[in-house]
Amino acid sequence: MIMQSIFLAEAVRSLDSLTWTIVLVGIGIVFLSLLIVYWFFRYVLTFILNFRLKSFARKKGINPTEIQTVKTIQSGEVNAAIAMAIFSYFNELHDVESGVMTIKRVSRHYSPWSSKLYNMKNL
Repeated sequence: MIMQSIFLAEAVRSLDSLTWTIVLVGIGIVFLSLLIVYWFFRYVLTFILNFRLKSFARKKGINPTEIQTVKTIQSGEVNAAIAMAIFSYFNELHDVESGVMTIKRVSRHYSPWSSKLYNMKNL
């Protein structure tokens, strides 16, 4: 036990500052990329969808100020109602079963499950 802790202490001392720099830069890059992906889906994608929705409204001849934005279309109450409808639908698909199982016994002379039995020798 003591030998392992001494070996571990020597291994940690042998790591130079460049190793810790590489580790910290790597962790920083990962968190920065996660932050950029979050910003993209949170703000940039919403901006793009709203821009496309307004340009579609202009093509159809609707006033763009009257059109709903993406944030108002995706309200929480609507999402909850859709989720509840899907949940109810999938629960009605199941049949009500009796819970009784019937096992039908079939005798076979050879099956792969019993092949080891035929290979054994009686002494």
